[in-house]
Amino acid sequence: MTFVVGDNCINCKHTDCVEVCPVDCFYEGPNFLVIHPDECIDCALCEPECPVDAIFSEDELPEGQDVYLELNAELAAIWPNITEKKDALPEAEKWDGVQDKLKHLER
Repeated sequence: MTFVVGDNCINCKHTDCVEVCPVDCFYEGPNFLVIHPDECIDCALCEPECPVDAIFSEDELPEGQDVYLELNAELAAIWPNITEKKDALPEAEKWDGVQDKLKHLER
């Protein structure tokens, strides 16, 4: 099993989760983070660290977010690894809780 970064991370991109990951399985895009499913050890340390509640166990993905399981795997294969905390995106507070943000994902 793996953890998955979901919809609410788009345009927020807090990196608190990256700092606690013991296996460095986070990858960074322009406005979104993903978890590499083959590297995640299901330790659950990242989930409570996300200030916008955008990380889920794959079997607890909210309804309508199943697409993020495949998207995390796809983008982790091409985006660079991130291992240190950075500042969130400038308008993160404005985007927190906005629904259906997939159309705003920058690849």
